[in-house]
Amino acid sequence: MSPADAATPGGAKAPRFLPMGDRALLIELDSLDAVLALHSALQPGRPGGVIDLVPAARTVLVTVDPAQLSLSEARRWVEGAAAAPFADVAAVGTNPVVIPMRYDGPDLASLAAALELRPAELVERHLAATWRVAFSGFAPGFGYLVSADWTFDVPRLASPRTRVPAGSVGLAGEFSGVYPRSSPGGWQLIGTTEAVLWNPEAASPALLIPGGTVRFEAVP
Repeated sequence: MSPADAATPGGAKAPRFLPMGDRALLIELDSLDAVLALHSALQPGRPGGVIDLVPAARTVLVTVDPAQLSLSEARRWVEGAAAAPFADVAAVGTNPVVIPMRYDGPDLASLAAALELRPAELVERHLAATWRVAFSGFAPGFGYLVSADWTFDVPRLASPRTRVPAGSVGLAGEFSGVYPRSSPGGWQLIGTTEAVLWNPEAASPALLIPGGTVRFEAVP
């Protein structure tokens, strides 16, 4: 049994390594915080042959070119990062993505009441938070945003909407997010934005990338 299978610093549950064919490893972790910390630790020191690092709610997927890096070598690299004390999670880049939005969502008033806030207070809290893109999913360009400044656990709608317009800004659980295209959804909608979250013609199609920071800005 390797050290990474037995224990981790601070007593956290050890990562679990699962092979995904001959080109990828899936690392299971016990919390989103652990995912963010490991992803942040792996980003700066990628060895040659690592094609991509894909975080999710409880996993990090490492894809490799086996001609340059074997899965066993990739695992040893991840084990070394997991065994080292994690520093404070650092965001990718220095400048946040600024998303202009109108706080005109249909659920704003009812959600504020459920959280025992005035609508203006909910808006202030959302604006004041520095958000981090924890991972992507659901639809191309959709980023699950988390923030240490956001302390609410927002319930999803009891009955999801059959159509949520593109550009809708929503809240669910600990997350905030922007719908990049029209789709069904059960998040509480607090506003709208005209920002383009996904442009397949662009060199970097996704506006929001895991590890990056986001700030919302109120517009009329």
